[in-house]
Amino acid sequence: MPTNITPDIRYIGVDDAEMHLFESQYHTPDGMCYNSYLIADERTAIMDTTDARTIQPWLDNLSNALDGRQPDYLIVHHLEPDHASGIARVMDIYPSLRLVCSAKAAQMLPLYFDTASIATRIQTVKEGDTLSLGRHTLTFVMAPMVHWPEVMVSYDACDAALFSADGFGKFGVYDADADDWACEARRYYFNICGKYGQPVSTLLKKAAALDIRRILPLHGPVLEGERLAEALRLYGIWSSYGVETEGVFVATASIHGNTAAAAARLAEILKAKGCAKVACADLCRDDMAEAIEDAFRYGRVVLCASSYDAGVFTPMADFLHHLASKAWQRRRVALVENGSWAPSAAKTMRAQLEAMKAIEVVEPTVTLRGTMKEADVAALEALADAILA
Repeated sequence: MPTNITPDIRYIGVDDAEMHLFESQYHTPDGMCYNSYLIADERTAIMDTTDARTIQPWLDNLSNALDGRQPDYLIVHHLEPDHASGIARVMDIYPSLRLVCSAKAAQMLPLYFDTASIATRIQTVKEGDTLSLGRHTLTFVMAPMVHWPEVMVSYDACDAALFSADGFGKFGVYDADADDWACEARRYYFNICGKYGQPVSTLLKKAAALDIRRILPLHGPVLEGERLAEALRLYGIWSSYGVETEGVFVATASIHGNTAAAAARLAEILKAKGCAKVACADLCRDDMAEAIEDAFRYGRVVLCASSYDAGVFTPMADFLHHLASKAWQRRRVALVENGSWAPSAAKTMRAQLEAMKAIEVVEPTVTLRGTMKEADVAALEALADAILA
């Protein structure tokens, strides 16, 4: 049901509690929300639509919030189907509705809809253009590649509100009172927007010139007060590929458990040496998106992997491929390999890392031969000293 964000801005978004694999790859055990808002002034503006699975409940929320009024504008900040699948239906239901979007979005609309019937109802805007609704005036700010090329955001000075498209979103259903915003927002950011740090930084610089008291994203809760300040602080770190948490992340891909045993011993050694935080992931079993999140969160990473088919065990190869695709950079990395007769994991991992930006590979590399021996423990001690230096 619609709820008030401010006296004139109403939340009309929809939860999909059964959406357990967002974008067909990210686990969302609690479901996902698709946010949409209505600004009710002298003229009314619908801020984005919803996913194809939730069009009817969204239309019901919209009708409820309109309370008999006819909407004037549909603002399309982002054309990705989870936010734009309701465009054709709502434009058909309300024949006087005008669609407002960036020029790039207008160019892309025919990829998803038959636009012949609404061509004269599309209004494109550019950087700095405004749209008056009465007391509320929307100012449009272009945000290309956050995280699609057509993205824009809009700012309402009346309520000091930034409609931020996919920026500042998080996984999960809508929860206005969510305490731990950062956990799922971090996993969301690095997996959805992680590659696009520079465009996000550019948007943050534009936003810094505005008096923003609330951010209304397309996923997750509205951000206000202390939560808004924390979100802006974290986005500054994340978008610059900075280190959020001091510590070491140990990622392991082990076939029969011997490499995993060495990784566990290394974690103990790191803690004994005073490492503030040691996070660990089993790449064969744990959520890949969470492992990616931790690789970005910490400044120091240890990769522990078995050799496999003259290369590296495939879960580690897949992990490094994901990191490369998300522009992982500016990290210190140490390597632990295991190979019974022809160790090859370290060489393969090093080659993948060398293709990334500003990755420092710390020596020594530790090479195990089958089970961990006492001599291997001494080598792990030396590696811990090197990664913590």
